[in-house]
Amino acid sequence: MITNNLSIRHLRAFVSVAHHGSFTRAAEHLHLTQSSLTATIKQLEQQTGLILLDRTTRRVLLNHEGERFLPIAERLLSDFDTAVADLQAVAEHQHGKVGVAASPSTLARLLPPVVKEFHLHYPHIGLLLRDNSAAGIEQHVLANEVDFGIGGNHSNHPELSYTPVLRDRFGAVLSPGHPLAKGKQALDWKELEREELLMLSTDTGIRAQLTQEPFYHGSEFRLDRSTIEVSNPASLAALVEAGLGLSILPALAAGTRSFERLLFRPLANPAIYRDLHIIHRRGRSLSPAADTLLQLVRQRFAIMPLPPYVEPVDESA
Repeated sequence: MITNNLSIRHLRAFVSVAHHGSFTRAAEHLHLTQSSLTATIKQLEQQTGLILLDRTTRRVLLNHEGERFLPIAERLLSDFDTAVADLQAVAEHQHGKVGVAASPSTLARLLPPVVKEFHLHYPHIGLLLRDNSAAGIEQHVLANEVDFGIGGNHSNHPELSYTPVLRDRFGAVLSPGHPLAKGKQALDWKELEREELLMLSTDTGIRAQLTQEPFYHGSEFRLDRSTIEVSNPASLAALVEAGLGLSILPALAAGTRSFERLLFRPLANPAIYRDLHIIHRRGRSLSPAADTLLQLVRQRFAIMPLPPYVEPVDESA
């Protein structure tokens, strides 16, 4: 029985001898001793059960079986070298793709300078940026459609890891002409009890967090009295600007371009905060390029100028 213990080393030795027609020159080319190269070719012939080279006193020639095997060995070596080169290129950030899912506010306000810096240093790495709700971000990560996400902890899914990176405060979003728009100090939640509320729909992470807050269940303040709900923050901004009511959002979401003509006043008694997390699958290693982008996100979020009522989270705290 012939056992299959052949390796790339055997193929490379055979191809080199075939091309040089000499064990001496092939050994020099491969930086091997002649005795080591001779033993490798002998192992190859023993494993295949065929003599592939005819040795003469002056030259080494391919026999019929060797001539048939040479192009196959060359193709196998070429495929192997190409595959290794591709892996090295990925490791060296020469090509590849990185996918990130993030909340619309994160993508609009925080990621552009990070993406610009990454693309400047690694122009051949493709980037896929998806904006979605907290639930959608989790699904993108779980389905391996992106390498990692940046968003709220929507479900505390056991297959996902959540590392807080930013925290922002909830507040009221108002049109400039609204009576509560006057003043800059924090508003009390009780001041909103008689106001018309325009809210994001119940499937969004922002709404889900508010309804899960302990204070909400122990107070008379109700979100479900809202008669208008929307799933898109830009549509919500348009309705608030039209004077149909006010809304409650975290500061980062209220700081996007859609809300630039509106006012934000933080809410107090109690002050409520939202954590934004780096989200990735447990047990899944990131590619070198994805890990580089992730580290850049963490570094830049910790030092970049942030909108009011948004602050970085100290992971070591």
